[in-house]
Amino acid sequence: MDFWTILQQEWAIRALLASTMVGLMCGVLGVFLVLRHMSLVGDALGHAILPGVVVAFMIVGYNTLGFFFGAVAAGMLTAIGITWIQQNVRTKNDAAIGIVFTAMFSLGVMGISWISHEEGVHLDLKDFLFGNVLGVADQDLWLAAMTMVFVLASVVILYRPLFVSTFQEVLARTMGIRVQTLHYFLMLMLSFAVVASLQTVGVILVVAMLITPASTALLLSKRLKWVLVWAGVLGVVSAVSGLIVAILLETTPGPAIAVVATLLYLLVALFAPERGLVARMVQKLRLRWRIEEEDVLKHVFRMSDGEPPAPAAIAEALG
Repeated sequence: MDFWTILQQEWAIRALLASTMVGLMCGVLGVFLVLRHMSLVGDALGHAILPGVVVAFMIVGYNTLGFFFGAVAAGMLTAIGITWIQQNVRTKNDAAIGIVFTAMFSLGVMGISWISHEEGVHLDLKDFLFGNVLGVADQDLWLAAMTMVFVLASVVILYRPLFVSTFQEVLARTMGIRVQTLHYFLMLMLSFAVVASLQTVGVILVVAMLITPASTALLLSKRLKWVLVWAGVLGVVSAVSGLIVAILLETTPGPAIAVVATLLYLLVALFAPERGLVARMVQKLRLRWRIEEEDVLKHVFRMSDGEPPAPAAIAEALG
């Protein structure tokens, strides 16, 4: 079976749709996480939602919708816990994130062990950790679609408050923007996006979809609107390209998507028009040549005024 025939299969179309939606919403949402220095919060929420999945399984059994709301509830509790510790306890921000998410993830693992022992039900953590986009069901697609619409619509509607509170929190407060409420709403959107990404890349690699396209986009533009557009495009390109690579190499899609996103970041980091390493090296060389040229012209000007030539200085200016 050739590659194009494979892409026409129903499971491949589902996987492409899911990857596209997850790449788009994670790329856009990740911009605000990077700019707010909250990159690791996405990773923390990804691990911390496990007890929500366990509790949902205990209540409603194996149900995708139940898992979704249970995971979102756990994610919000984690976000609230991290924020409370950061604001009320003398603990550094990264330490607060580590304390809460490791505790929540450990509770989830303990819950899975209890279910396996008491209920005789085996819950495989592999798909939870690494995703299984090739096994996406209709319900997963609908949840991903609704989450994507919710996230993108929220970003469009709240663009101005998000913009101001991200760059000037004090100004946002004086303008009457409820910064704390906006922060928790951002955490809600993040929880939704993380849960919707589970089937595609899993909790371990969801941070790659949230952070890498956004970081790449920030190298391509200085204007937030264009950064958001670039992040969405790069998220989609990373997700779809990674899926295609996984199909061709017969490997796991989640890691392949993360690798492609990282390769795109490296390419842009090297060759971005203004902020790339190559462009910066060229700018430094041009500046050096300009300084040397001006030094030579300075000595020539002095000689034209009758000042004796200084061969050593001219030679030094010429390098």
